[in-house]
Amino acid sequence: MAVVRTWRSTRSADGPHPARREDIPGLNQVFSDAFTERYRRDGMIGVRVPFLNPAIWRYAIEDAAEGAMLWRSERGEVIAFNMTHRSGVEGWMGPLAVRPESQGSGLGKDLVRAGIDWLNRAEARVIGLETMPRTMDNIGFYSSLGLVPGRLTMTLTLEAAPADRQALVLGRQPRGTQDDLIAECRALVGAQIPGYDYTRELLLTDHLALGDTVLLRDDADALIGFALCHTAPLVEGRSRDELRVLKLVVRSLPDLDAMVRLLADYARRSGTRRVALRVQGEYVEAYQRLIALGARVRWTDLRMSLAGAPEPRAATGIVWSNWEV
Repeated sequence: MAVVRTWRSTRSADGPHPARREDIPGLNQVFSDAFTERYRRDGMIGVRVPFLNPAIWRYAIEDAAEGAMLWRSERGEVIAFNMTHRSGVEGWMGPLAVRPESQGSGLGKDLVRAGIDWLNRAEARVIGLETMPRTMDNIGFYSSLGLVPGRLTMTLTLEAAPADRQALVLGRQPRGTQDDLIAECRALVGAQIPGYDYTRELLLTDHLALGDTVLLRDDADALIGFALCHTAPLVEGRSRDELRVLKLVVRSLPDLDAMVRLLADYARRSGTRRVALRVQGEYVEAYQRLIALGARVRWTDLRMSLAGAPEPRAATGIVWSNWEV
């Protein structure tokens, strides 16, 4: 998500400080104000960005851990934040924002640099973020900090539908079995992109009861795919209408069709109307398969990576990693 910038000056900012659960109201206010202002400057007058679900904020903070950073005003109010995440060697920033009246003094650059520095210290080999592709000043702003534009991420949706078999999900397995399955997931994504590891996200999703992980096995009972899904509403006060896929890994392109069928069935069984998948533009063949299955394009984001820390493509299959919460 983009840092919003204007010409206005700001008082001195104090930070970065660790973001905590008790900071969620302040984070929500900055998030809503900053992105409402961004849409206004893009010509969408009257659009008011709602607060995020506090449970999603808790996930973002706990997933970022030491990378969850915020800045305060002289009065102690939250005026900026950067949720900086690392999954093995994969690092990304989001959401991040600066309060509108605190923009224009270099604070936005400070928080992006703080995220990059933290990821470098953590030895991340991939460092990136996503921003709105129509917002040229954001693209230029990030480019001035060493990030370069890549391809689009397309958000596609498919309607929930029954499948021939019910999905195997991680959260319904005995604890000992879960540990073995998580190890299999770690091995599968590591075989596609060495150093990637989604263990923390899988465990945190289960711990916070935000969703589950759908598992795909072949006829020999080997794990050939998994998809980390959130059914909890993204927006505070909204109904559960979308199954959001945050991470998706399959061993080969043909395995995607079976995974999509399981996800559509899991969406139906979990009381959501559709499945939302964020498809990175490098995976053109997978994108075409989803369109052929009836998927609709709903949104696009521009993927940007730090020069010298690019995002690799999976060796033989697919690795889709959502750089938003």
